[in-house]
Amino acid sequence: MICAALLAGGIGSRLNQGKPKQFVNINNKPILVHSVETFLNVNDLDKIIVSSPKEHVDKTNSLMDEYFPNCDRIVVIEGGETRNDTILNSINYMKNQNCENDSILVTHDASRIFVSEKLIKDSIKYAIEVGAASAVIPATDVIFESKEDGKLTDVPLRKYLCHAQTPQSFNIDKFLEIYEDLSDEEIAKLDEAMVLFHLRNVEVKLFEGNQDNFKITRPFDIVLAEAMFK
Repeated sequence: MICAALLAGGIGSRLNQGKPKQFVNINNKPILVHSVETFLNVNDLDKIIVSSPKEHVDKTNSLMDEYFPNCDRIVVIEGGETRNDTILNSINYMKNQNCENDSILVTHDASRIFVSEKLIKDSIKYAIEVGAASAVIPATDVIFESKEDGKLTDVPLRKYLCHAQTPQSFNIDKFLEIYEDLSDEEIAKLDEAMVLFHLRNVEVKLFEGNQDNFKITRPFDIVLAEAMFK
């Protein structure tokens, strides 16, 4: 079984639009709908699991019914308190569907609306081959490290640095094996690729992402996205 988890649980405070950002319109369509449309075009996916804060589950369901009526590949679930809790809820949904061992979950930030079908398919392919995969783009700026407030403590070599993107995909059985041993602090601060790599040294395949695949986070990102559609 291969499923996608579209993570749409944030409140979008930095976007300053007065509503959760998954419901903000870009090019006359909610952010969440843009991402779901692309994932629906990937036939490898059995289900697209859309996570939502508890108080917005009904609205999210209504939105899916409006744009994708009678689509049995989409399911809306309640998200968790943390990103990893939400991913665990998505995995539990798969387990409740009696998914096979070594099933794959593709996780994606719903606010990355310009994700391509190729990125999704590459993510699936590499997760099947090695167990986990993440889209990345090379760092183009010099990165300063500051472990003390306002003080430069290190300048890592740029040629070794990448910016992580989603989709990130992984074998759900490997993830569950690791997740069971996590502390609350680790659950809160590690994303899915970091869980797999840092805690058990699982191989994570890094594949080429796309500059267009940016995360809509601040008001200027809306301006940029609208310009890209035009």
